[in-house]
Amino acid sequence: MKVNLFVLAGLFLISSLNCFGKSVDPFAQNKRLGRGINFGNALEAPKEGEWGVTLKQEYFEIIKKAGFDSVRIPIRWSSHAMEQSPYTIDPNFFKRVDWAVKNALHNNLYVMINMHHYMELMEEPNAHSERFLALWKQVAEHYKDYPNSVLFEPLNEPHNALTSELWNPLLEKAIAVIRESNPQRTIVVNPAHYASDIDRLVLPESDRNTIVSFHYYMPMEFTHQGAEWTPETKDLSGITWKATEEEKQAVDNHFNKAEDWSKKYNRPINVGEFGAYYKAGAYDRIRWTGYVANSAIRRGFSFHYWEFCSGFGVYDPQRNEWKSNLLNAIVPQKK
Repeated sequence: MKVNLFVLAGLFLISSLNCFGKSVDPFAQNKRLGRGINFGNALEAPKEGEWGVTLKQEYFEIIKKAGFDSVRIPIRWSSHAMEQSPYTIDPNFFKRVDWAVKNALHNNLYVMINMHHYMELMEEPNAHSERFLALWKQVAEHYKDYPNSVLFEPLNEPHNALTSELWNPLLEKAIAVIRESNPQRTIVVNPAHYASDIDRLVLPESDRNTIVSFHYYMPMEFTHQGAEWTPETKDLSGITWKATEEEKQAVDNHFNKAEDWSKKYNRPINVGEFGAYYKAGAYDRIRWTGYVANSAIRRGFSFHYWEFCSGFGVYDPQRNEWKSNLLNAIVPQKK
């Protein structure tokens, strides 16, 4: 299987027209990301399986067959690396990520790998910035020969002490580190404040091969009702979303803001996460999810639904079947 994966990854390199010798169009890359999905609660858990999700080879096949174009793989590199310099990443963990990336390529899926849940960096940015950059130097070097159908996302949802004022210069350094070994790699960037503070995001003007990604879970009292980890909403229930004109306009206002920013700065937009927790009503989840997905597509945004098979999931791993109505809201199914 290893040989087949390498061969097919090479074929995908050729067929995707992502030649390292040519400049890469980030808008074309964003279009190829298309309708995507997150492999949430797997490799960004402290240990894979600890949060109930272990990636399986057939998941990639199932996702492609359902009509998805790409996968986003959240990864907690910080839990698999030395805490002191030189901050070496565990080679066995690299092998596991390699396996996931190659399975995505094997199924002709674009794949985004990121740095997820580096919580120490959020709390003490200055103390952890050196380690953060060292981790990205290793990741970038490791994947430098992979096709441009592999995208890098430096950090998921900068927040807390990692404000825009601190994140913008650190992001510029991270991009520079990646560019040392990956001059043509498309980089997906989150603004600060949980990937929402797009107006305060500053990118290197000379580096155009970037996609800007915001996350959308509004209204939180609907999407996170009953979510055990969210103090503000964990006791809520029965909150509805009926696709009223007022409710749809609230979504439109957020997406119009992102679209205006995109046009002003000539940067493509990805909705890196959106989803509603399973404790919301099933039909309300379907309505909200469908409206958000369509709002992204009609504006030329790519997206990655949160997530595949856990609390927000669209796939039931116990029954080995899609939640068909929710899936149809994300990727319209052929009849």
